[in-house]
Amino acid sequence: MLKVLLWDVDGTLLNFREAEKIGIRRGFARLGLGECTDEMLADYSAINRCHWEMLERGELTKPQVLEGRFLEFFTKYGVPTDCIAEFNRGYQIDLGETICFQDGALDVLRELAPVVRQYAVTNGTKIAQARKLEKSGLNNILNGAFISEDVGAEKPSIAFFEAVWQSIGHFAPDEVMIIGDSLTSDILGGNRANIRTCWFNPTGAVAPTDLRIDFTVKNLHEIPQIILSMNKIG
Repeated sequence: MLKVLLWDVDGTLLNFREAEKIGIRRGFARLGLGECTDEMLADYSAINRCHWEMLERGELTKPQVLEGRFLEFFTKYGVPTDCIAEFNRGYQIDLGETICFQDGALDVLRELAPVVRQYAVTNGTKIAQARKLEKSGLNNILNGAFISEDVGAEKPSIAFFEAVWQSIGHFAPDEVMIIGDSLTSDILGGNRANIRTCWFNPTGAVAPTDLRIDFTVKNLHEIPQIILSMNKIG
């Protein structure tokens, strides 16, 4: 029987791409950096994703990610780099203030609340994630949240999940499932922790062959039926 769900936040419960666009453009406007075009935003998103994946592989620290992504992005477009630290500080605040839910996220969480314990598990910065969880109301629905900066480790490290177990107690592998959009963070982390995995794949990307993915969904509304069926069988 499934007893615990570990929810990724950015890209799963919340639409990070929309929040990212808003946050970057606000930063450009606030510091008078000119126009940030759709093409620039697409480039930034790719640069940002690469930097976070390097963090997940242990190749970069989080401070290196937070400023290094903007150094690469600004340099590419000739934006002055002496404001990167200030830009990043404002961006983190803007991310925390910008709540864009994925379709059905709140309904699904509320539907599952009487059935399973639910926790947020996120690598995002504490300043942004703590504000998001509060402002979105997720703190009032979830049983708790684990932010990597508080935990002292990042997904997909097994140390992250061990910290979760120390807090919520130990469960059998088939009693816990992680739900997330990131193969390199959520799904790989779930594999390392030997728990069930559900890949949120709204774009229909091709599944890799080197990861165990127990379930794949394109819409969050699919998840309650999966869980109810699993628990009925169990």
